Amino acid sequence: MNNLFTEFPHRRYNILTGEWILVSPHRTKRPWQGNKEIITDDFRPQYDPKCYLCPGNERAGGKVNKQYESTFVFENDFAALLPKSDLESSTKSDFFKIKNIEGTSRVICFSPRHDRTMAEMEVSNIRKVVDVWDEQIKDLSKKYKWVQIFENKGATMGCSNPHPHGQIWAGTELPNEPSKENIHQQKYYLEKNSVLLIDYLQTELEKKERVVVENDNWAVIVPFWALWPYETILLPKRHILKLTDLSDHEKDDLADILKQILVKYDNLFETSFPYTMGWHGAPNDKADYSYWQLHAHFYPPLLRSATVKKFMVGYEMLAEAQRDITAEQATEKLKRLSDIHYKQK
Repeated sequence: MNNLFTEFPHRRYNILTGEWILVSPHRTKRPWQGNKEIITDDFRPQYDPKCYLCPGNERAGGKVNKQYESTFVFENDFAALLPKSDLESSTKSDFFKIKNIEGTSRVICFSPRHDRTMAEMEVSNIRKVVDVWDEQIKDLSKKYKWVQIFENKGATMGCSNPHPHGQIWAGTELPNEPSKENIHQQKYYLEKNSVLLIDYLQTELEKKERVVVENDNWAVIVPFWALWPYETILLPKRHILKLTDLSDHEKDDLADILKQILVKYDNLFETSFPYTMGWHGAPNDKADYSYWQLHAHFYPPLLRSATVKKFMVGYEMLAEAQRDITAEQATEKLKRLSDIHYKQK
């Protein structure tokens, strides 16, 4: 990359959303006297009798978890979406539009062990999580247009329980973020007769400037337009619309590369690295979505250390998104990190 990119502010275009972000690499030199996150003792027992996600424990809603030995899925006791709504859509007013939505919310416990985040799980057990993602999408896509699989890891990301788990929200409407991606992937396809993220990935693999890790079937890249300090995007190397279209070998490689990037995240500041991650694949209605490409986003907030995070305030809220370190600088830091978890050294 042009060295001037690391010295002068510039804007970068997000090909998936059509939005610009401001990059200000010179700001990394400024002193920090602002807020620092409180890092709690990372030690957790294998089983916590007070945890409402551990096997056999009673949940906050009064139901009891089964004595699961692998992954465990249940309907969220405090679901954000409900399967039936009596509310009627109303679009007659210019100012007060309402649209009915129905759906469901589920929780996925990745492991019965309270002390094992996905970064610390064996690859074989991560593969079981991949299988559950596959099963849940197959089930929920029969009824719902959008199935959002995601994980909020760590208290910094608002996670209310430290037991390793993710969520699935499925609904009858296409949400804002995948809607933006749908528009721009379709536009590119109509103009180029080619798949946007496939072409982007091939270019990144040739340049090698923002590729963090890769294997036979997957690549993890710090996208050129990354907003969060160590944001990454996980992409399959062939054209795949949905996670349910993966072969067994691709699922094996997915579990392997998830382990690699999550260990690197933890090793960056030698802490259980917080992030929000989630899968985006083609919507589930009958329309032609051949221009879509499956991918997962990782949005970690930590910036300078385990205690200093990126805040989305001021200019970000009132003007446009902004970051300090460049995507290329973040890539180099992540690439140099060991594949062995710091707790095992």
